[in-house]
Amino acid sequence: MANWDLRSPPESSLQDREVELIGNYLQGKRIALLVTGSIAAMKAPLIARALRRQGAEVVAFASEEALRYTTRESLEWSTTNQVVTKLTPAAEHLSDRTPFAAYLLAPATYNTINKLRHGIADSVITSSLASALGRMEQGKTQVLIAPTMHGSLHNSLLTDSLKFLQKLGVKIIPPKVAYGKNNLPAESAITAEVIRAVSTSKLKQSSFLVTAGSTPVPLDNLRILTNRFTGRLGGFIAEELYYRGAKLKLIKGQGSYNPPEYLPHRLIQTYDQYAQSVIEELETSSYQGAIFSAAVADYRPKQVFTGKIPSGEQLKLELVPTAKVIAKVRQQFPDLKMITFKYQENVSHQELMAIAQSRLEQGYQLVVANRGEEKGEQGEQVAYLVTKENEPQQAIGKREIAKAIVDWLETAQT
Repeated sequence: MANWDLRSPPESSLQDREVELIGNYLQGKRIALLVTGSIAAMKAPLIARALRRQGAEVVAFASEEALRYTTRESLEWSTTNQVVTKLTPAAEHLSDRTPFAAYLLAPATYNTINKLRHGIADSVITSSLASALGRMEQGKTQVLIAPTMHGSLHNSLLTDSLKFLQKLGVKIIPPKVAYGKNNLPAESAITAEVIRAVSTSKLKQSSFLVTAGSTPVPLDNLRILTNRFTGRLGGFIAEELYYRGAKLKLIKGQGSYNPPEYLPHRLIQTYDQYAQSVIEELETSSYQGAIFSAAVADYRPKQVFTGKIPSGEQLKLELVPTAKVIAKVRQQFPDLKMITFKYQENVSHQELMAIAQSRLEQGYQLVVANRGEEKGEQGEQVAYLVTKENEPQQAIGKREIAKAIVDWLETAQT
């Protein structure tokens, strides 16, 4: 670490308690954050700010036990709202005039989970949750809980309560299991589950296969032939589908993008693993569509050398074309809706569009085409969504391209 030069930080347009928005998935949504008596309550202010970064308004409800591990001041600072610590004639637990889109119990202790399961409403937390369950059963809100406790408390009483609540419609956020404990997952993972729960997308319960990253081919036991694609765009597409409530599986090859733990994914190391994984997934699971954004190897060595090729000597490689995985998928699964990608260099925009149109003629529903020479003002990727029905749609930046693709999938569902 370099020595600090002692200069003061540059001024910011954000006020002290404001957060930088990184998305708008929770814009206009009120979220009740219910905090119970666990050491993990110390993370509640961070959860509140993570929710606010997606546009949410957050109101914290805290038990007396919770305030042993966090403070009223930290919760009010992080939510910018007063903390509800007791019930008053205002009937805070009912929230009739200002309803919540979701109730998030994080951390959810053994005690509170079992009370919730048995309908006990003897505190500000359990009374608010009892009302929340009633609203949930009427389709007016979502209830999510993040179980957090020592492994010795993970007994049959707890699992019975969790199963019962899950059958009612309560969303159970899987804990991060480590050191014999059910720990709170990362704030980003909790926020993703809230976003997913409140989504009203037409893609809910639809299922998609997404591929991303490069698919290297081996030269010998140590060296590979690969490309520079990161897998980030495919990862963003998978994240976008997850936020909107879709079921999905991401097959991820090599690259700098690392999928978050909450995203269902399978990591592969080689082209052969990729080809096998794609066919296996489509044969064993039901998917409405597949988005093939992986940068699949076009060539492989005619011969893979055994062991390690000696260094310091001139090396000649004979390369042969790889089998086209998407062509095999198109042939084997003719009813599968498929989105494919086409990257070109040293072609004009018109030539790129012609190439994309020829790809559509092969039976694909959407082609995402881009040229290496075309960049946005900040060097962003520029892509065009090409279909038979509409004029090509331009999208700039990987996040925006991912959103545009998923938006198209939503319209295709109608």
